Amino acid sequence: MTPRWPSVLWVVRHGQSAGNLARDKATAEGLARIALTSRDVDVPLSDLGREQAQALGRWFASSHEDGRPEIMLSSPYLRALETARLFRDAGGCHPEEKICLDERLREKEFGILDGLTVAGIHELQPEQAQFRKLLGKFYHRPPGGESWADVIFRLRALMDTVSLHYGGRRVMIVAHQVVVLCLRYVIENLTEAEILAIDKQGDVANCAITEYRFDPAHGRDGGLVLARYNVTAPMEEGHTPITAAPDEMVAARG
Repeated sequence: MTPRWPSVLWVVRHGQSAGNLARDKATAEGLARIALTSRDVDVPLSDLGREQAQALGRWFASSHEDGRPEIMLSSPYLRALETARLFRDAGGCHPEEKICLDERLREKEFGILDGLTVAGIHELQPEQAQFRKLLGKFYHRPPGGESWADVIFRLRALMDTVSLHYGGRRVMIVAHQVVVLCLRYVIENLTEAEILAIDKQGDVANCAITEYRFDPAHGRDGGLVLARYNVTAPMEEGHTPITAAPDEMVAARG
């Protein structure tokens, strides 16, 4: 009988992006807006981000010879897709493995807050800053954007698809920081307080690995159990700088 869930599920945040660098610059200079000339969906990896993705692929090629991903799922955002491609080209999975884009893995949408720094939100959208303080980051939905709860809603549907089609397979997902955290919420059946406590401990590192393994004794029919979270061993072993900045749009914590 085919298991309901993948034998292994890896969830990886994309490599450092050009947007991460632009956000850092805007924040350091106290600017209200991040200087970007393209849509968030089109922001590419930085040079370091490309190096991180390649280091991850080489690590899988050398450390997982009999256990590399069989299925590659990626956010359609350019920085995630580039990470998946560079990972594959560096030997992380079979060179002919198709990368399946799934829009449910896209970055959290920020709506009218798109492109604002934390200072910019308070300066240009003070009402939204107050709403966020009142509702909390889990439930606050800026006009035209999403809350964490909205992201979770689409990820529940994604996991239904994974369960339906990829039982017993080795699956890798390449996406974004909030997606990594919200998948933990879904898979581990966490509470709002529990996932926000994990988030408060620190950002998900670029190209860090979160790994789940199927345990037939977990629950009534078996389930996915967290094996490791936010692991940066591939970068450490490849002597590649580790970065863990928030995603470039609205990098607010708390």
